[in-house]
Amino acid sequence: MSAEDNGELSFEEALSRLEAIVRELEAGRIKLDDAVNAYEQAVGLKNFCEKKLQEAKLKIEKIVVAPDGTPSLTPLDKNDD
Repeated sequence: MSAEDNGELSFEEALSRLEAIVRELEAGRIKLDDAVNAYEQAVGLKNFCEKKLQEAKLKIEKIVVAPDGTPSLTPLDKNDD
């Protein structure tokens, strides 16, 4: 599955498709050519999901107020409480 094909998918839809392909490949009941095509689709979906996760991570920020009262946005550190 190419990146263009994934353009309309949500993260959840792409992940669901990826999981279905993995189950199909693990079952081992598909022809070699079909397995190769499924693997190629899975790689595209994996890359799409990783990109979406990275985009979401970059959007998650926290508001920090400086001593002078000026608010600013900084990346949210996973160690912050």
